[in-house]
Amino acid sequence: MDSSRCIEKLEKKGVRATSIRIIVLDALMSSSRAMSLSDLDTVLDTVDKSSIFRSLEVFEKHHVVHSIDDGTGSIKYEVCEGEDECTVSDMHTHFYCEKCHRTYCLKDIEVPVVSLPEGFELHSVNYIVKGICKDCSRKP
Repeated sequence: MDSSRCIEKLEKKGVRATSIRIIVLDALMSSSRAMSLSDLDTVLDTVDKSSIFRSLEVFEKHHVVHSIDDGTGSIKYEVCEGEDECTVSDMHTHFYCEKCHRTYCLKDIEVPVVSLPEGFELHSVNYIVKGICKDCSRKP
């Protein structure tokens, strides 16, 4: 656990760094994939699920994380890279594996540009590609 990195990120976003928030953020930052509330509850078995949920709400409100709706009915969360708001780099492609049900961030694959009509304002992009991940494709 790198609590100093978590504390620094929370303080930059104006979020009080409680012990629970540090634990939740560390789990998200250490993961190679986006995580749901249920994923976090499993990994953080000593932390109450409602405390994890409240932390995620605060994180999303303060742009520490952004949510991903991958169509499974279970919202996933990923740490924002930007200093203030979630940035364009946070608007990247996500891959949902139909076999293991994990959502992966594909940061090197840009979301296609969408030209909105005049008067429309873009706030976020949710671009999900579905298929079988490389780990599952190797399994017999």
